[in-house]
Amino acid sequence: MKWLGELCTLLVWLAVVGLVLVPVAGCCSNGGEWEWDSDGDGIPDDQDNCPYTYNPNQEDDDNDGVGDACDSLPNTPNPTQVDPNNWADGVVADHLAAAAFGDVPLAWIAQAKASFHVFYGHTSHGNQVMVGMDMVGTGTGTLDVEEESQDLGEYGDTSWVDTTRNVLNRAGSNINMVMWSWCGGASVSSAADINTYLNAMNQLEQDYPNIAFVYMTGHLDGTGPNGDLYRRNNQIRNYCQTNNKILFDFADIESYDPDGTYYPWADDSCGWCDTWCASHTCPTCGECDHSACFNCYLKGQAFWWMMARLAGWDGS
Repeated sequence: MKWLGELCTLLVWLAVVGLVLVPVAGCCSNGGEWEWDSDGDGIPDDQDNCPYTYNPNQEDDDNDGVGDACDSLPNTPNPTQVDPNNWADGVVADHLAAAAFGDVPLAWIAQAKASFHVFYGHTSHGNQVMVGMDMVGTGTGTLDVEEESQDLGEYGDTSWVDTTRNVLNRAGSNINMVMWSWCGGASVSSAADINTYLNAMNQLEQDYPNIAFVYMTGHLDGTGPNGDLYRRNNQIRNYCQTNNKILFDFADIESYDPDGTYYPWADDSCGWCDTWCASHTCPTCGECDHSACFNCYLKGQAFWWMMARLAGWDGS
């Protein structure tokens, strides 16, 4: 780490002579060894209880290991920083969330990575979220995600409920977020089937009040505003809005390009993505299941926006 020490020495000297502002974020000396100090408060990241928030006094009133300056509940021990109050008013991750991804401070994404342990049930369409979150790139560190090769099924199937309970009831489970995706089932479900899904999710929330449950709409199928899927997705949206739920609006993200143009007859292949990317620079990927890489990318942006909001970011 000699190069880091030399760089830090230079930065400190520049600060002394007034050529850079202090404090110098990036490094600090600890017993003669130079270590990284992201917030420039003089405390190395590996010892700082708020490594991304300037807090040289290191106050921690609730003794949970997270400093008051970055603690979502500074008077209540919550070392994972999961605060159910953060989603009490509902969070909707849709095409507007994808568009707002650039506003998300990396510190809040880091907080989400540190705070959440996710159980995600999905098959191929749901894998678009996983591909997208990797495509976006959000700095160092990874989100802890346990994946289950199962989706929400069809015709009111609730086998996913037992799977969820078995996971959450495991000895020593640290799962604090649950998300399930559709893989075509929403298109063939009746209003009663969707109510079965919504009621089952709500019951899980009642039984596990400290866990964030993420609802989801079904992927587009090309049937447009006159199709059953359109009505079923609106049924899910209306329920989530009325009851302040967390919603990952899969279909809405597929329905709008970054300019806000609406494609009511689009399907899961995202034909408009090809048109958009023909005149814009778009990221590439190995494979986006059933769709264009840009579709996965937008879902990744919306996902990380949602995670930052649930971690405590106010969206401003």
